[in-house]
Formats: sequence, C-alpha cells, structure tokens
Amino acid sequence: MHVGEVMTPISAIVGPEHTLSQAAERMVRNGTGAALVLDGSLPGPGMITERDLLRAVAEGGDPAVERVEDHMSGQIVTAMAEWPVAQAAEVMVRQGVRHVVVFDGGPDPKGVLSMRDIIRVGAVAAAPVS
Repeated sequence: MHVGEVMTPISAIVGPEHTLSQAAERMVRNGTGAALVLDGSLPGPGMITERDLLRAVAEGGDPAVERVEDHMSGQIVTAMAEWPVAQAAEVMVRQGVRHVVVFDGGPDPKGVLSMRDIIRVGAVAAAPVS
C-alpha cells in the first residue's frame, strides 16, 4: 500500500498571521490534528500541530493573541505519494513526528499522512475477513 492511497486530503489551512485560536478552530472543524501553513512569503509549507498549540499554551501564551508563525514547524517532514506506507511510518518514527506532508513530484502538497491514517490502514489490513 502506498502513501497516496491512505493519506488524508488537506483540510485545514491557515496563514502565518492567523492566531492560535483560529488555527485550533479550523483543526477542530476539520477533525484533524494539524493544519498546513501556506503563505506566498514562505519558502514552502509549514505546519501547526496540536502539540505546537499545547506547548504555546503551557508556556503561558494567549491563543487569542499568539500568531501561528511564532509556533509553527517551519521545517516539515515530507513523504512522496508513491512511497510504501511502511517507509513513511519509519521516517515519522525516526523524526518524532505524527504528520508528514505528502507530495507527488510537483511543488504543491497533495495531502497529509498522519499516524492515525497509518493505524487505520493497519487495523483494516489486520481485520479478519468474514
């Protein structure tokens, strides 16, 4: 099975100028643990995750005031759509991330692969056939 077959389409997108509250609202509305950060002034996509939001709040930041650009992961981990899922999972474990941005050879991201996607596929593959 390949990454492109199990990845989730990009559903939550924010800009670096959005507040953490706005990012959290989009993530909740779209049922995702990460939002892609896109802006023409950035060299590529960034990502803000649940972990980033928690860290900001734990450090005393006000989510209604703090900006995504100050808490996002600018150097994201990526995978290619044609990779085997196991290869992407290995990269995720080695890099200590739960989300990777998926590309298919072009400059634009095509989706996000999360640990949840990997577990879902593993559970389906391991389910007994009746």
